[in-house]
Amino acid sequence: MTTTAHDITYRLEQKRRVQADFPGPKSLALTARRKSVVAAGVASSVPVFVADADGGIIHDVDGNSFIDLGAGIAVTSVGASDPAVVGAVKEAVEHFTHTCFMVTPYEGYVAVAEQLNRLTPGDHEKRTVLFNSGAEAVENAVKVARLATGRDAVVAFDHAYHGRTNLTMALTAKAMPYKTNFGPFAPEVYRMPMSYPYREENPEITGAEAAKRAITMIEKQIGGEQVAAIIIEPIQGEGGFIVPAEGFLPALAAWAKDKGIVFIADEVQSGFCRTGEWFAVNHEGVVPDIITMAKGIAGGMPLSAITGRADLLDAVHAGGLGGTYGGNPVACAAALAAIGSMEQYDLNARARHIEELALGRLRDLAAEESVVGDVRGRGAMLAIELVQAGSKEPNPELTKAVAAHCLREGVIILTCGTYGNVIRLLPPLVISDELLLDGLEVLAAAVKANA
Repeated sequence: MTTTAHDITYRLEQKRRVQADFPGPKSLALTARRKSVVAAGVASSVPVFVADADGGIIHDVDGNSFIDLGAGIAVTSVGASDPAVVGAVKEAVEHFTHTCFMVTPYEGYVAVAEQLNRLTPGDHEKRTVLFNSGAEAVENAVKVARLATGRDAVVAFDHAYHGRTNLTMALTAKAMPYKTNFGPFAPEVYRMPMSYPYREENPEITGAEAAKRAITMIEKQIGGEQVAAIIIEPIQGEGGFIVPAEGFLPALAAWAKDKGIVFIADEVQSGFCRTGEWFAVNHEGVVPDIITMAKGIAGGMPLSAITGRADLLDAVHAGGLGGTYGGNPVACAAALAAIGSMEQYDLNARARHIEELALGRLRDLAAEESVVGDVRGRGAMLAIELVQAGSKEPNPELTKAVAAHCLREGVIILTCGTYGNVIRLLPPLVISDELLLDGLEVLAAAVKANA
């Protein structure tokens, strides 16, 4: 069935429907097969197997339909089967699936680099390198910063998440499940306090003051002249969708520039129209030295990138950057198509519209239920933080109960946060108003039923 909202056409009917025997027999059978062959350490939050997905809806193998408020963790912003992406992938695979750009290059890699140089903040001369995952992009951004500056120390922040590789685990703040028993970790990583307005001891602290607090600690513990890079998510993802107080990012970036420190914005989750701008740093006019990207970049195909100042990236010796699959030609074709769809549909405006629709409902819920401690976010990167009634004590048990309740009603939501008490909303940016509002009503009912 085809329906239309605005100028976006959907291949699948955009309605939720969950049968009584959920999860169904086919998903249960696949779960049994999975247990015998897939490592137990790979966990899934939803106990169903996907058969089809389009727009804001996911169909499972048993005929259930779920409202998707997670977008594969901010990946399928243009939808999980955007026609332009599907067409580009089909055309690409008919020619070649791989040659390795480091052996026999191809135009798609160059074209993606041109687009990223155009879209990322700043009018300075830029260079781009393509990789496979967000963690790989972060690793390489740090490599570039260390080589270019001749320094070793890297500053990350409390509540940060930067990946699961050895270096990125060191940068990540949360132990379980990301770091526990996986050490020792890479050295010369230092953690500083984040601006977390809801949980500040002094609720009146400004962003500039919070930045000064971090800078003072850097100077005291490391020395600014020893720092190669500061890396920060402009809006923290796994840490709880924490939006720092206004002025925090600009103050850090200005101090970094003064000290010759490479300022790296990790936009893996917040980039590509997710917050209503191409990148979250744009909200405060911050121009990073290097920006890391992945997730929403290629409509679901595995691709990541770093884009930064030409003098930094060109400082690396030939052969110092790359990887066998980095900038795979099929993924590059998907990225070019996804960026085209983002511009065609004006998904920045769409993300701002989603914020307008959702924030009002979430704030009404907070006014009605004292277990909703905070509502925050930008664009289609929104969250509620759940607490014990009448306090700021985290309530992870309620968070799990709400997520399970939503799933039973046909709505997929994701949880996050250092304390496991944040519900994050990351709908595909092409979701219809009707489907989004339906999902929000289910979420509100779930909070009320379990509070």
